[in-house]
Amino acid sequence: MAASPMFPLGSVLFPFVPIPLRVFEPRYLTMVGRLLDEEEPEFGVVLIERGSEAGGGDQRASIGTMARLVGATARAEDLLIVGVGTRRFTVERWVDEDPYPRAEISMLPDLEWSEALAPLRAEAEAVIRRVIARVAESYSDADIELSEDPVAAVWQLAAVAPLGEYDRYALLRSTSMGGLLRQMIDLTLEAEELWSAG
Repeated sequence: MAASPMFPLGSVLFPFVPIPLRVFEPRYLTMVGRLLDEEEPEFGVVLIERGSEAGGGDQRASIGTMARLVGATARAEDLLIVGVGTRRFTVERWVDEDPYPRAEISMLPDLEWSEALAPLRAEAEAVIRRVIARVAESYSDADIELSEDPVAAVWQLAAVAPLGEYDRYALLRSTSMGGLLRQMIDLTLEAEELWSAG
C-alpha cells in the first residue's frame, strides 16, 4: 500500500469544498514541490485533535478527505495553494514522517443520493441559512451558492454550517446521506440554542 502525503490541520475538509492553505514549513514546501511534479496531485487532510499545526507532535483524527491540488502561487516567504476535497478515507497507519507526514489509507464509500432525501436536504438548507443569517455579523456565507449536484451541495452545506471543528468531524464520519443531513440539522439547531443562551 503506497503512503499518501498528508496535511494535518486544525480544521475539517469536506468533499467538493475548496481549501486555501498558506504553506511555509519546509516539510510541507517539500511535499507541495513533489505534488507539483505529479499528473494528478492529491494530498490527505486530517483534523488535528490535539496539538498544533506547526512543528508536529500532534494527535490526528482517523478519518479525513483527499484534496486535489488545483492551484499554487509562490511568494517570497511562502506558497499559497488551493485544494478541492474529493473522497473521504480512513487512516490505516501513519508511516515515517521524513520528509513530511504520510499515511497508508483506504477510501471510504461515497455517500449515495436519493431523491427521497430532497425534503430533508431542503430542511437542512433552510435551517443552516436561517442560523447563519442570525449570526451573520461574523459570517460571510449567508448567501452561499450551492452546486447543482445534490451530493456536492450537501457537503457544501456541511462546510458552511456554523459549527465547531468537532461537530464538523462528526459530519465527516457520516455513513449515509440521510444520517449526514439529519445530524447537520440537529447540530446546527444545538449551536443556535447555544448562541441564544449566550
